[in-house]
Amino acid sequence: MRLMLHFLLLCRISLCQASADNCRGVHCKETGDPRPCIGAHCPGGRVSRPPRHSGPVTHGSGQHRAYPSSASAQRQGSISIGGGGGAGQREGSPVAGCTDAECAVLARHVHASPNDTRDCRGIECRLPLRIRPRARVRVCVGDGCVSGGAPEDRDRSLPVHVADRAAQFLGDFPEFGHPSPEVGGAPLGVQLTCDIKPGENEVPSEDALILHLQLAKGQETLVEALRAQQAMVKDLQQKLVEQQEALLSQQRDILEQQRRMYQQMDGVKAQYKMLSDTVKQASFQGLQGELQSYLESQLSGLQSQARSHLHKSYAVHKMDPDSKGMDVMGEAHFPQPLLGCPSPCGTEQYCAFQKEPPQCESCTMCPPGFFLISQCSPTADRMCQDRDECLELPNICGERVKCLNTPGGFRCLGVSEREAMMGLCGHEYFYNQELQECQACSDCVGETITAPCSAMSDAVCGQSAESPLSQSWAATVTMPSARNTEAKIYPGLQMNIRSKDTSNLLSSEAGRVVFQQHGLVWVDHNFAIKHTCRNFLQLGMRLNGSLEEEGQDLSGVRIEQPDGKYFQGVSISSGMEVEPNHTIAILLKSPNNHCDQSKDIHVYDISAPTLSFLWLSHDTGAVAMSAQMMLLTHYQTSYRPTFRVTSVSDPYMISITHDNRGIRFTESGVVKFVLQQALYSMGHTCVKEGFSLIAFINRNGTGQEMTQAFKTGVNYRDTSITLSGAAAVENGDTLSFEITSPSQCNIRYFGDGTGISILSLIWIPSALSSALTATVVKTGLPSGAVRNKPLLFQQTSSDATQVHLARSGEPNSRKNFVFRQKGTANVALNLKLIHSCNVVKLTLQRVGGPDQSSPDPVAQQVSGHTPEGSEWASIGLRTSFQVQNGTAIYATLDCIRGRVNHITHEGGTNISILWVAG
Repeated sequence: MRLMLHFLLLCRISLCQASADNCRGVHCKETGDPRPCIGAHCPGGRVSRPPRHSGPVTHGSGQHRAYPSSASAQRQGSISIGGGGGAGQREGSPVAGCTDAECAVLARHVHASPNDTRDCRGIECRLPLRIRPRARVRVCVGDGCVSGGAPEDRDRSLPVHVADRAAQFLGDFPEFGHPSPEVGGAPLGVQLTCDIKPGENEVPSEDALILHLQLAKGQETLVEALRAQQAMVKDLQQKLVEQQEALLSQQRDILEQQRRMYQQMDGVKAQYKMLSDTVKQASFQGLQGELQSYLESQLSGLQSQARSHLHKSYAVHKMDPDSKGMDVMGEAHFPQPLLGCPSPCGTEQYCAFQKEPPQCESCTMCPPGFFLISQCSPTADRMCQDRDECLELPNICGERVKCLNTPGGFRCLGVSEREAMMGLCGHEYFYNQELQECQACSDCVGETITAPCSAMSDAVCGQSAESPLSQSWAATVTMPSARNTEAKIYPGLQMNIRSKDTSNLLSSEAGRVVFQQHGLVWVDHNFAIKHTCRNFLQLGMRLNGSLEEEGQDLSGVRIEQPDGKYFQGVSISSGMEVEPNHTIAILLKSPNNHCDQSKDIHVYDISAPTLSFLWLSHDTGAVAMSAQMMLLTHYQTSYRPTFRVTSVSDPYMISITHDNRGIRFTESGVVKFVLQQALYSMGHTCVKEGFSLIAFINRNGTGQEMTQAFKTGVNYRDTSITLSGAAAVENGDTLSFEITSPSQCNIRYFGDGTGISILSLIWIPSALSSALTATVVKTGLPSGAVRNKPLLFQQTSSDATQVHLARSGEPNSRKNFVFRQKGTANVALNLKLIHSCNVVKLTLQRVGGPDQSSPDPVAQQVSGHTPEGSEWASIGLRTSFQVQNGTAIYATLDCIRGRVNHITHEGGTNISILWVAG
């Protein structure tokens, strides 16, 4: 096939040209001479060589077919010149019929150099000699021609024999065929014939021939590339077959695993049957049904796990052959004896088997924004699923705003509060300013809707008698037994909280308080101790934790070392937001292990409850916040603390000022606060004059002192100062603090994560609360040997509708604080005095109420004598309790073995009362 292609190509590009031009007529056409063409001047007398190939000539329709001549004809080198009939020809001369001079010229033409181009014409001169056409012999026809041959040869037109250039070229390249034989003949035995048409055939250039040869070689390279690609395709097909075989092998392995799983499930069913038979034989009533439902749920779970596992197995492309079989049972030794709840659970309850021992738990209610996926059963809790509002409503935030799903709601990224007020959240959703997202409105199931859901507020459900806005709870805190090996003070000793009061809000368990409802809580604890431990002791509160479980420290105060000479009374307070199952524990710890509970610690047994709780419902709209002080290493004289917010339930209502030194309020209400700061003092002037912590209310650019607490100074000792109070605030008011110290007294303030330098506060709307502040009168105060004498006060704040101080003309004038509405009250009392008593007792008494019973103490605090080198002393208490319309309270002072010299009516002595609707 390749030979045939070469043949057709070369035959097409080869041009066959006539071997000689005929000179007709009397005069030759080419010379233009009127004389007959004779001799060397005849145009037809050009030197020519016989053609290389000879062969028969075929005549037909003016076409001549020339066949190659023999090689001997090419070697003759004789020249025939048209002219007369052979007269004057001499034998051995190059040219017959010429004179000597003419023959010399013709001889030069005959013996010319091969590169001579005089015998070529046109494009022939560009061709190499090996393919240039040979000299052609012209035949002279006409009257002026000399006959040089036989008459019969002159009568007929002789065929022109032309060398086949393509065949000659192929002979020069052996790779295209066999070389030309000596006797002529085309390569490979093929004869090339071309139609001769004078004036139309031309010789192609060498570049065209070489280009065609390169195309031929390119075709060979293409064929080779196609063969290589064919081999690659075969290789890929082979690899595909191998992969298909591997996939089939994996499918067989998966089916084998499935068979083993079902065998294991059959084994579980057989074990369940055996266990059921054992239960029947043991005659446990009621246990069989629970076991059956539990095991059936476990089997259904195993089946779902098996299906999920198989689905994942089919999805993978490769399986690890070294992987072990899946533990379908979930445990190595199944079944295990199961224990049920001690008593049958009621409606809307289920038995929680994961707890030890199992106990009944209330079924979870699906919160707003969630939907039910599984009902509550005796052995399983109700299951809820968060609604994906972004998926259900793709254009809920608009086409150009991205929607982010959140638990119970959704968030439109980049949407401002103003846009949310226009109703962007949609129906049954409101914009939560605290979370800055849209939340689902609450469903008032079984309750009346007192306030419908709006674009910026949630729905408010009707209140029932069992769900008041505020409540109080009191307990007693005692030291654990020193024989207990876990009662170590150095890491932290948990105090025991015990109470006889029962409440649906909280309970006392394992010495801690456990909350059962969510809300806001204010906690106060009064504590009196005498110790000889090195350095100091620290009393604090911890939320949701104890020694076994880490939690968050809410507050803390430090009790310095007085060498065990007298009792010290301290109070700690804190406000926080709680959820069900949150716990609060009271901890007492030492910074080192040089403290023995049985020898170094003596706690005063206070007759009144020492721990009290004020619980506020979320329906009151109260806001809780806590902030940490940002401290420097060293201060002198006055110190204004700066704050860093750690938690806030509504940042819109309460925020930090631009200089971080004050708390700003957005709406009017009542704020209950406590500030606790640990410090280290150096200098005798610190001991003599002590420190004062003052709270200011800045209103319309004017700072006004609200309340103050005093702390006796110590030298080279760690101690704390704390202040708690309540005050009414207006829109735009700020609350700030300042600690004053005497000159030449160096103080270092400390803070860490244990709550010793923290601010806690709760803001309550003015519609549900009120506050009153007062101080002692200037005259008529108890002095000398004082035994349970009441204190007289004068009011410093404006009147409040719910509580007031008895005025002149009323019973117990300036003594009693009378409540006019039912609710919950919180009292903080600070007293600064000079005395020499061994023990000073400050007690808050409550009288009146529905039963008009005798006074009973609601809180009490104890302190010892004035420290050496100091002139002033202080004592204070804090507590919360329930009040009715007509309930009255008053404070008494008791001095044991000593006298009271003076009680100041200025800074350091004050009382603040907070009332909240019940």
